[in-house]
Amino acid sequence: MLKHTNPVTALSLPPLSLYIHIPWCVQKCPYCDFNSHGQKQQELPESEYVSHLLADLAEDAALVGDRPVHSVFIGGGTPSLFSAQAIDRLLRGVRERVNLLPNAEITLEANPGTVESQRFAGYVQAGINRISIGVQSFQADKLLGLGRIHDDNQARQAAVIAHDVGLNSFNLDLMHGLPKQNLDDALFDISSALSQNPPHLSWYQLTIEPNTQFHSKPPKLPEDELLWDIQEQGHALLEAAGYEQYEISAYSKVGQQCQHNLNYWRFGDYLGIGCGAHGKITLPEQNKIVRTLKVKHPKGYMDLTKAYTSELKSVAADELPFEFFMNRLRLVEPCPKADYQKYTGLALAEDVQANLQNAINKGLLSETATYWQITPLGRRYLNTLLELMV
Repeated sequence: MLKHTNPVTALSLPPLSLYIHIPWCVQKCPYCDFNSHGQKQQELPESEYVSHLLADLAEDAALVGDRPVHSVFIGGGTPSLFSAQAIDRLLRGVRERVNLLPNAEITLEANPGTVESQRFAGYVQAGINRISIGVQSFQADKLLGLGRIHDDNQARQAAVIAHDVGLNSFNLDLMHGLPKQNLDDALFDISSALSQNPPHLSWYQLTIEPNTQFHSKPPKLPEDELLWDIQEQGHALLEAAGYEQYEISAYSKVGQQCQHNLNYWRFGDYLGIGCGAHGKITLPEQNKIVRTLKVKHPKGYMDLTKAYTSELKSVAADELPFEFFMNRLRLVEPCPKADYQKYTGLALAEDVQANLQNAINKGLLSETATYWQITPLGRRYLNTLLELMV
């Protein structure tokens, strides 16, 4: 890691979000490396866990005072395993403990295999205004290969319900680069998703992660040339349908970007509560940025003799440049140069300028007097671009 010796300047407060982790799902998918645990729905410690989430939030709230919270994201696992009553209690408790803006985007992740119209309507009544539905594919054989518990009909029905219950927006999660997937398969999935007219579509490539079933028994995935054809032609389909790519793996209709995820990529702050949740908080009065990590396993997290936070540490100054650009360069929009110093507290050091110039010379970044911006080539070779930032 390069050492960045430029002096630290005053930090500015970025927008603040809240992430809430619900770790249970019906069964663990073979590609999933998230902190999730298979559990029968009737055995979920729903009420107990909500109590712990709110106690966890009460402790973290001291870090942010009355700062406004612009968005909430309830992820998992499968949060839609929790009842509407539990989500209502959770959100009422959130409003009592932090300054949640009246117009805040509040997203809940849902699995089409657990979707019921009555439950979706209940989530809306509880305050959920955006749902992210983990479709992944509209083909039965691909869903089976991914270990998903829903079928293609349930995937389509989930989108219909989302349209009908009065949400501000909803997202469909879709994967490509699947085992035994060809170009026609991938484009069929995109066309099927588009036929549901979602305001937002997350479209990302399957990767094999450590500590997953796919890592221990890797499936055969499409070759790089086919992956590029899928990405190129899939991107063209989405653009032709009126969707704008605003992040490497995210497309939306105009004005329907996920505000919570935008805050992540813009190097915003976020409280993270629940099992294994991560947080990032700027503390201007101490001139530092801290990261938090919560106890990972549900039994340990709900052990009253232990703290919820397993780690709280300051981000070292020489780590901040990479952290900033690793997030910010995922976005298609221009990155204001002023944001670097504003949100890291660092002047732009010579070695960072050299890294940026190297990326510009390779055609991965463009630059004006006031901003940097990832190029189409940079989007294709994002990992190469990020490696240059180290």
